[in-house]
Amino acid sequence: MAAGDTFSYDEHMDEEEARAMWMLEPPERTTVAVDAAGAVLGSANMYPNHDGPGSHVASGNFMVDPTRWGGGVGRALAEDMLDWAGRQGFRAIQFNAVAETNTRAIALYRSLGFEVLATIPEAFRHPSEGFVGLLVMHRRL
Repeated sequence: MAAGDTFSYDEHMDEEEARAMWMLEPPERTTVAVDAAGAVLGSANMYPNHDGPGSHVASGNFMVDPTRWGGGVGRALAEDMLDWAGRQGFRAIQFNAVAETNTRAIALYRSLGFEVLATIPEAFRHPSEGFVGLLVMHRRL
């Protein structure tokens, strides 16, 4: 998250604010992937995308330690979310803001059956690529 190239979070938030935003209480969920030695590999959170009439669609966020990219951590977290959302009775999952430069995540989500519904042009200020699009991605459950 610190690189500022994937999440559209306030880059000036402190650790306490970030923890409060990421660590969700039930029935929402936060998961942490660890290796056999207990080292954190990645984390995910999941929740209803909207309240009220939109609460049957889930959403979530994923972070993976860059030194663990390509090792299946992101896939395990995303598959866990798919399982959780199905068990909770959600009808779909929608990701509202996937930076179009986040090609690893996009490829993973596509491999899990997500499709791009729209691209919001220049909606993300990437630290090295400038203004890039944000994808809205969706998958029915």
